[in-house]
Amino acid sequence: MNTVPFLQLQAFLTVARLRSFSGAARELGVSTPAVSQAVRQLEEQLRVVLLTRTTRSVSLTDAGRRLMESAGPALGQALSALSEVSARPGEAVGRLRLTVPRAALPFVIEPVLPTFRERHPRVEVEVDIEDRLVDIVAEGYDAGVRLSEAIERDMVQVRLTESFRFVVVGAPEYLARHGTPQRPEELLRHECITFRSRTHGALYAWELERGRRNWRVPVRGGLVTSDSALSVALAEQGQGLAYAFEPAVREQLRTGRLQRVLEPYAPTVPGFFLYFPSRAQRSPALRLFVDVARELAVKSLPAW
Repeated sequence: MNTVPFLQLQAFLTVARLRSFSGAARELGVSTPAVSQAVRQLEEQLRVVLLTRTTRSVSLTDAGRRLMESAGPALGQALSALSEVSARPGEAVGRLRLTVPRAALPFVIEPVLPTFRERHPRVEVEVDIEDRLVDIVAEGYDAGVRLSEAIERDMVQVRLTESFRFVVVGAPEYLARHGTPQRPEELLRHECITFRSRTHGALYAWELERGRRNWRVPVRGGLVTSDSALSVALAEQGQGLAYAFEPAVREQLRTGRLQRVLEPYAPTVPGFFLYFPSRAQRSPALRLFVDVARELAVKSLPAW
């Protein structure tokens, strides 16, 4: 088999990552037909179908997924190496793609990015906000930020924040009307603002703990969302109880707009971690980001 042309492979990997021919064309600075032709030529040369195309979507075949997982990181390293050649001595260049849950932004990304960009202005950083679980290798990310329990064991993990709690919260007016639950099972009699997972589509059972005992309460209510910030906002309006990342509701708790409910049962999690495959450590841009994140992110959680 002849050597696969670099530009055709780059076109396929960009389409596969973005799930869009037009999006890939914009990123690569070429026309959409040119991208389509490059992918078609690659498929003809490899004698396999890499992408399934419809009028509304683009998806990977099994062969396409295998090629993306094996060639994507290698191509990223090659492009970084080419950028490094053109850099001045001591200057970092390259591109960094991160997937981050919305709750982590104020405590991990917002404190880190300004300093990182100031120190390394030639490193392009792309941050995708995703609350679902993401396969960072298959989807072409350099690293992700998640709670440790959501990270696969074969990933390198770097602590970014200290431990924190998840708490049940409600507005004073809601609690005055409906009473305050004293035990986890009493949540089943309350209007709870439920959360639907973007990963598997199921409603999330609120996790509580006290001592060695754990509860998973299948709460229900008339409001369902996949956005944690919206659930907190609705709770502030007295629409029901919400399950929240405690640092994210610090101001509402301080001012009394929300109150903790079932606080003795609030579970503690180890915190947010940056994670990436071990081979990604060869990326200079990622190593520099890890250094800045270690310096700044842990200090960003408020003291309670």
